[in-house]
Order: sequence, then C-alpha cells, then structure tokens
Amino acid sequence: MNNEQFRLKKYKPIIGGKVREISQWEKIPADAREAVNVVSLVFPFRTNNYVVRELIDWENIPEDPIYQLTFPQRGMLGEDNFNAIRDLLRAGADKSEVDECVSRIRSELNPHPAGQLSHNVPIYHGTPLEGIQHKYRETVLFFPSRGQTCHAYCSYCFRWPQFIGKTQYKFKAKMSSRIVRYLKSDTGIRDVLMTGGDPMVMNSRGLSSCLEPLLDESLEHLRTIRIGTKSLAYWPYKYVTEPDADEVIRLFEKVVKSGRHLAIMAHFSHPAELKTDIVKEAIRRIRNTGAEIRMQAPLIRHINDKAENWRDLWTEGVRLGMVPYYMFIERDTGAREYFEIPLIRAHQIFTEAYKSVSGLARTVRGPSMSAFPGKVLVSGTAEIAGEKVFVLQFLQARDPDWVGRPFFARFDPSACWFDALRPAFGEDKFFFED
Repeated sequence: MNNEQFRLKKYKPIIGGKVREISQWEKIPADAREAVNVVSLVFPFRTNNYVVRELIDWENIPEDPIYQLTFPQRGMLGEDNFNAIRDLLRAGADKSEVDECVSRIRSELNPHPAGQLSHNVPIYHGTPLEGIQHKYRETVLFFPSRGQTCHAYCSYCFRWPQFIGKTQYKFKAKMSSRIVRYLKSDTGIRDVLMTGGDPMVMNSRGLSSCLEPLLDESLEHLRTIRIGTKSLAYWPYKYVTEPDADEVIRLFEKVVKSGRHLAIMAHFSHPAELKTDIVKEAIRRIRNTGAEIRMQAPLIRHINDKAENWRDLWTEGVRLGMVPYYMFIERDTGAREYFEIPLIRAHQIFTEAYKSVSGLARTVRGPSMSAFPGKVLVSGTAEIAGEKVFVLQFLQARDPDWVGRPFFARFDPSACWFDALRPAFGEDKFFFED
C-alpha cells in the first residue's frame, strides 16, 4: 500500500493563541473570534490541521456543524458570565483576577454529573481505586493517565473537566497491579472500557502497556475490551500513516487473537466526518484486524439536530462496515443550555431517522440519557388512563433488576434531561428512588 495517496500529514494541534495562525481565522466574524477567546478560557479548546482543512466548510461559518463541534461559541456561556470574562479581558485585568472568575463559573457547571466522583469510583481494600469507575456490574471504565487529552475537543463534551488542568477534576491512572488485582477479584466483570480523554492519543507502546495486562490468562472472565475514541473522526492518520500505525494494528490483532472481543467505540457526530478517503482507509484497516467498530454520539443542537444527519451517518457507517450503537442525549453539565434539545424533539428526530434506514442500521438505540441511576431510554409517549406520559426504561442500571422495566413520567414538552421529569399518575417518586 502506498500511503502517500493519503497525503501523509504531521499532526499539528491548534489551541489557544495558535488559532490565529490558521489561514481561515479571518473568515470568522470579529464577534465570533472574540467569543472563541472568551469561551475557551472556561471550556478547553483544541483542534488540529485535519479538522480545520478537511472537515470544516469555511464558506458556511458559523453554521457549519464541524465548526460548531470544535470551535467555542458565545452561547456556550450565559450572558452574565460571558460579559464578566469579556469585560475583564477588555480592561486588561490581571491573570489572577481572570482565573478567579473562570474558576467560579466552572464550579457552577456541574463538572462531574451522574455520581462520577461520589458513587462510581470503587473502594478496594479500604481506599478508592484511582482512575477507575465501576457503575454497572459487568463493565469497568479505565482512564489511562497518558490518554487524558484528545486530538481535538468537542465543544459539547461532558468530560470537559478532564482537560482544564485541575487535578481535583481528573480521572486518570496507569494500568497497575492493583487495578489488575481488582479485575481478578470480581469475576462478574466481563468488559473493560478504556476511555478518557481519548486512549488513542497514546503511541503504540503506551497503548500496549494498558492492553497487554488485560490479556493475562488469570483474567479469562474478561470477554470484551472496548476503546472509546474520537480519533477516527479527528485524526484517522493514526491508523494509516503515523510512524507506529502498523504497530497499533498489530496490537489490535493480538487482542483479537487472545479470544477477546475488541470493540472500537467510535464517536462520529456528523456524516461530514465520514467523507474523506483517509477515514475510510482507517476504518478498513481496523476492521481487517477482527475488531468491530461501533458508532455512537449525542444528539446536539447546532450540530446534528436533523433526522437526515443521523440517517446519512448510520447509512454510510453501515456501508463502511460499522455498527450503529447509540444516540445519546446531551448530558447535564457544561454548556448544556446551548446544546440541549427537548426530549420529545429528540425522540422525534430518532424515530424519523430510524424508520428511514434499513434493518442493518437499526441496531442503534436511543435517545438515551446516561443519568445517575443508569442509561434511561426514551421509548416514546403514550396516553394511559387519560394522562399523556413519557414511556421510559433502563438499558443499564446501578441495580441490574431495573433493566428493561418500563416506567412512566408526566409528559413535559420542555424537559431536556432526566432531572426535569416527574413520575406519572400522581406518584411521589419513581420506583428506583427507594
């Protein structure tokens, strides 16, 4: 294979002041350029040369969905908070004064939703197990310390606190003997999900140091290894022309040959991310290892809030050999008010897209909320005993006995998240709240 056909590139991050170096900077309206500078002080901003040159349509700014996906927007901050930072910058305030204002705003944005710190970190031999979350019985999340950044940051990302340099907000750990002992101690664990950040920012050696210990014969109960990544969308050269691309591919082959199922949980937010030749080649190389690629993303206003976005995404994904997996609801953190969509509209978008694709794409589930008690599926609406209700069920739950059990919430056309829902039929609380 001649990799030169894929226009071999060197990764060039664009972050902070470097954004002014891109030739397209002047195509951004002046007020939007100021918004980038203001909002990026609160929410981390990082993109790269591939995203800027290959994915963004610079003739469609600021409406272009990939621009909205990667460049901070003014609406991501409330008016008062935006003005507070902007005015400090215009007045030439000291950095300490700006930092104090930024810290105050961040603390108000629910940096760790759904009990990530309070309930998801396991206690092993009396102490918290750093870098691990264990919310569902079968699945453990592992946050490799060298994978706590991304090739580019999504503006909606619910893990934005991972990237702001504050230790108290970070989940991270090296794969250690203590983590392996924890995995050995619980034979009910079937699945390890490496997440971040993005584990695929690691080189092949770092990736191997995380994956190799999971292949030990003493972990035969571990059946599936998942890697959550946006790298296929944001830097597909990782698998094709990077200096260690072949080593990464061979590592995937080794995992598959060990008898484990390797699933690449690929975050594709918009069909524009599937248009380049390099991403198609990266998908082909990964699939040839025996790994499976599953597609998932949240439904986000300004980015993919049309049914045709999802129809085209799932249809092209299936054509390339990937499996549509989840449509999520934007989480209750960060800039949620700019990105969120009412649940009833989310269900309409999902249903319209779902009925317009073939059965091969109907593996997808959604719209789903990763809330405190579990993954809540909005199955639809119904009228029962004269009351209009949301029909809900758990796809995953802290208590496995809740999974698949239908329950009902009062219909609320403005509700955008689980915490806005109230039990139907005059009940005081949902069944799981006991």
